[in-house]
Amino acid sequence: QVQVVESGGGLVQPGGSLKLSCAASGYIYLVNTVGWYRQAPGEQREWVANISRSGDTNYIDSVKGRFTISRDNARDTVFLQMNNLKPEDTAVYYCKARILDYSTTLSDWWGQGTQVTVSS
Repeated sequence: QVQVVESGGGLVQPGGSLKLSCAASGYIYLVNTVGWYRQAPGEQREWVANISRSGDTNYIDSVKGRFTISRDNARDTVFLQMNNLKPEDTAVYYCKARILDYSTTLSDWWGQGTQVTVSS
């Protein structure tokens, strides 16, 4: 079995920073590409950023220059550093990890989400 758990969300004022973590554990051979997504109330879930195992990154335009995705392969953990946060960044943030397990099955695993609220 595999678990993916996000943490690090909270309430922050506009212009503030938060660092989210996405930790995978369990029957894992390796963690491949990991993506961060977010869903605001009444909105569709949208992709925010992703990172390949080798460290290649991509970002949605609205967060470029403010968010940085990184990873620690030894700890099967991916981070999302969010700076200069804006009220429109308010959402539940989810990570999706593509994981190869020891039975050579490649699957996508979602975490339960962590709330980020940007408000004064």
